[in-house]
Amino acid sequence: MIRINLHNIAGRTRLAQISGLALLISASAAWSAQNQPDPPIDSPEQQRAPTAFAEPPPEPVLEWGTEEGTSWWIPAADIVLFDFLLNQFNREFSGTSDYDVDKDSLERNFKGSWVYDNDPFDINQFGHPYQGSMYHGFARSAGHGYWTSTAYTVLGSAAWEIAGERTPPSINDQITTGIGGGFLGEPLFRMASLLLESSGGKPGLWHELGAAALSPATGFNRLAFGDRFDGVFRSHNPAVYTRIGLGLNVDSSVDSNVNTNRDAATLPIPQSYDTGTVTGDFTIAYGLPGKKGYTYERPFDYFHFQFSAASSNFLENVISRGLLYGTDYEAGDNYRGVWGLYGTYDYLAPQIFRISTTGLGLGTTGQWWISEKWALQGTLLGGVGYGSAGALENNRAQDRDYQNGLSGQALVAMRLIHGDRASLDMNVRQYHVSDVGTDIQGGEENIFRADVTLTVRVHKLHALTFGVVTSRRDAQFDGFDDTHQQVVAFNLGYAYLGQTRSGAVDWRPRSEGGPGASDLQSDHQ
Repeated sequence: MIRINLHNIAGRTRLAQISGLALLISASAAWSAQNQPDPPIDSPEQQRAPTAFAEPPPEPVLEWGTEEGTSWWIPAADIVLFDFLLNQFNREFSGTSDYDVDKDSLERNFKGSWVYDNDPFDINQFGHPYQGSMYHGFARSAGHGYWTSTAYTVLGSAAWEIAGERTPPSINDQITTGIGGGFLGEPLFRMASLLLESSGGKPGLWHELGAAALSPATGFNRLAFGDRFDGVFRSHNPAVYTRIGLGLNVDSSVDSNVNTNRDAATLPIPQSYDTGTVTGDFTIAYGLPGKKGYTYERPFDYFHFQFSAASSNFLENVISRGLLYGTDYEAGDNYRGVWGLYGTYDYLAPQIFRISTTGLGLGTTGQWWISEKWALQGTLLGGVGYGSAGALENNRAQDRDYQNGLSGQALVAMRLIHGDRASLDMNVRQYHVSDVGTDIQGGEENIFRADVTLTVRVHKLHALTFGVVTSRRDAQFDGFDDTHQQVVAFNLGYAYLGQTRSGAVDWRPRSEGGPGASDLQSDHQ
């Protein structure tokens, strides 16, 4: 467990990372636009396989993961140093004695039983996965593959639980740090590597800084060990969908029986939702199916990552899912997809409650060309994980305001695309957090979330958006009244798109509406 100001530190660092990515790529796109009077944002190449913000395809940078560019002891030393510095910082500034580790605490934690801790929700469900992403990044940037890096992450988490704190080691922390850390850390490492590859040669200062903001562990090893880790992980030029959004919540409605008044002798105070808040989000889908020659041999060769923030509730969403093991497939001439085992990390906090899970699921991601101009992309996913959920500002006197337990979860995500003008995104999520695998029995949480966003491109890569999201939580606990919470929010905004066709991958021949079809039609006129 981590008690400190890790929430503030990790949260602000995370915002800096995503903001840094957005600013760096946007600046790069703006620079390219100035040097190319008519940037080919809708070229046949972009139609076949869109790149991040219509930038040129990534280029390999030196060799990565070769014998000289791989180290076993450097990531281990990185993790030990990171844990030591974190412990010393916490010892100095946390205001508790939990970090005064000594011989007795080491022996007690090493031999004693593991427990479920009561740390704040955002620390356990975001702080710990982010800490695990650091462990993962240390190993990945030292030339190791995904599974070896996962072993470093699991062992690094266990070392912190035993030797980083005096308190008993935590089962739920080991899951969120050791496993969730990899599911969060791999997209960060991949995005950092993609940014380095987009430099068109040896990465310059701004690309290095951007990569370090996304994956600080990668930035540290590249800086500390010089030429040894100058090589960049090969992306193999995936088809990529990218989007940066800025919006405003214009209206909302709340239906909740949760009393936020902790004084039981006075009138209850219902929950509310802040309207007028500013929102920001970043989305990337990496390795979209349909690109000729692209394979799915490595974990996370396909992944989807989304981060959303709000002025009223800093961490709104952090969503990561990636294909751990699977393959691509075809169904006729107009459908391409991938299927297999996915790793997922979700963190959702719509102001009045929150839910977070680390899980595994079976599913598929694909794209279907419905007609010449219409395409449908989507993901179907179902699985199990370990989750936590609870209400905000609940007046119940408990050690913690959330429920841990094994969870079932399902996802239906779709994007309907019309040519180069508009898209409609629809996502439906369902979670069930049980009382299995926790120290609090007799409780369960059912959470439903659905959102719809219409995006209309108005000029080049600039678009206007209108969205609605509804979130509902129903909870039952022995000895308490059932809890029901629901919020519906409406949002207007602006989006900077990665490509005019909203990420559609087009493998069709020109004669059937594929890349260059408009030129072919012009020739026949």
